[in-house]
Amino acid sequence: MSARIAEAGAAYPLVVIPGGGLLADAVRGIDAELGLSSDTAHWMAILAMDLYGQVLADRIEAAEFVEEPGAISEVLCRGKVAVLAPYRWMRAADVLPHTWGVTSDSIAAFIAGALDAERLVLIKPAVDGPAVDPYFNAVLPVGLPYRIVPWDTIDQLESWLSE
Repeated sequence: MSARIAEAGAAYPLVVIPGGGLLADAVRGIDAELGLSSDTAHWMAILAMDLYGQVLADRIEAAEFVEEPGAISEVLCRGKVAVLAPYRWMRAADVLPHTWGVTSDSIAAFIAGALDAERLVLIKPAVDGPAVDPYFNAVLPVGLPYRIVPWDTIDQLESWLSE
């Protein structure tokens, strides 16, 4: 998977917004056990996205981990893939509800709009249940094309980006 993202990033400006994965699942478990406030659970889950972003930046060749929106263009100008840690940006903007109904889907849609992205591709390990979180359509910019794809078909990433 990481090789395909690196190849696509060499051909197209590519910003990766990580999901929380197993780390966000751990936060859900902590929440279930300890009964965290919605604010605490929300910010811990977004921090999980930052942590997983570190993993992705390490595994994707020619990727660079960025924590500030201003650094994205610098990374893209160098022909690298920008892996954005969204915590600081989301904490400063604080535009999404603090609920488990908001996931990395909505965060990616918000960031895509803020960056004036041409398209949004959500790469997911599997689609069990709803394809996107309940808040996604409310935050997705009007007219922004998006696609939801299973990670095991990522070999087609460049064709999706060229559409």
